[in-house]
Amino acid sequence: MIRYERLTRYAVLFLVISIYGGFSPVSAREKSGNSRPIGMAVEFTDHAACAYVALDKGWYAQAGLKLSSYKSYATGTALAAALARGDIQAAYICLVPAINVYVNAKVPIKIVAGTHRYGYGLVVDPDKIHAVRDLEKPGIRIGCVREGGAVDILLHKTMDNYRLNRKKILLKVQRMSPPSQLLAIKMHRLEAAFLPEQWASMAEASGFKMLLTAKDLWPGMQGSVLVVKKGLINAYPETVRNLVKVTQRGTRWVNREPIRAALIMHRRFTIEAERCLPSRVSQAAAGFEMDSRILLRSMKRLEYTVHIEPKEVQKGIDYMYRLGYITADPRAEGIMDLRFLK
Repeated sequence: MIRYERLTRYAVLFLVISIYGGFSPVSAREKSGNSRPIGMAVEFTDHAACAYVALDKGWYAQAGLKLSSYKSYATGTALAAALARGDIQAAYICLVPAINVYVNAKVPIKIVAGTHRYGYGLVVDPDKIHAVRDLEKPGIRIGCVREGGAVDILLHKTMDNYRLNRKKILLKVQRMSPPSQLLAIKMHRLEAAFLPEQWASMAEASGFKMLLTAKDLWPGMQGSVLVVKKGLINAYPETVRNLVKVTQRGTRWVNREPIRAALIMHRRFTIEAERCLPSRVSQAAAGFEMDSRILLRSMKRLEYTVHIEPKEVQKGIDYMYRLGYITADPRAEGIMDLRFLK
């Protein structure tokens, strides 16, 4: 089993998260109703395209779903921390942080649907990096999210698949959020960056080259998922069923109307950046263009589908355990409840 000293910091992080929460049991009074307001969280990326479209079109309300709270998060790790609190019952989140919060923080969540495959990439300065092996060269600075994030997993896959020197590479990695990586690129402080979409396509539009995508590194990789707290499933299964139906409807519409979906997301992202994200995050991204054309290009690098393969989830769990990011290696079936997709 591969272990790295720096990974222990991430285990400490999720120990702290676990202290904050988990799901408060549903009261008898709540169980007596037909539904309950739910707190929902999404990532500030086009990974959650189906959710942004559904919000814009009012489909959650049409399905009888009431949102008690709603917030966007710049990273999956930040969303995972929010998911550990009792006010969030549903989240559109990357699979990797979902596994982390389930195993390490022991938050009782269930994956009830997929949202997309792939959605991550390695972008590089084309003047300094021509091949993956160039990442080992002296002076090459690499940006990536914190240890245990989805694109960090792709960083490790890159080192594995291309047999790169781990010590050389990891010493070069600078840990920062996706918008902060964009700012570092603009200031010529990074030569390479592992980023989720739409941030990777934004970096590409700013002069970097897309060297690798998740599809190149991990064929079949599950990107993001819809998760809900187990207590919500037990007390309000119809609410969960309606949530999955809206997700299916949004996914079908995104695939059928990608141009219109990109326009919606551009409008929603503008609102989210101003209202939901920390000021430093929106400021970091302010100098980069994110119009609907870039979003459309980004969306084409994802496969939007609610279908999810347990074997792909298991691959993610096994690989995270091998890297030392999670403390156990459970079976995928334990974190999944796909009955609502039928």
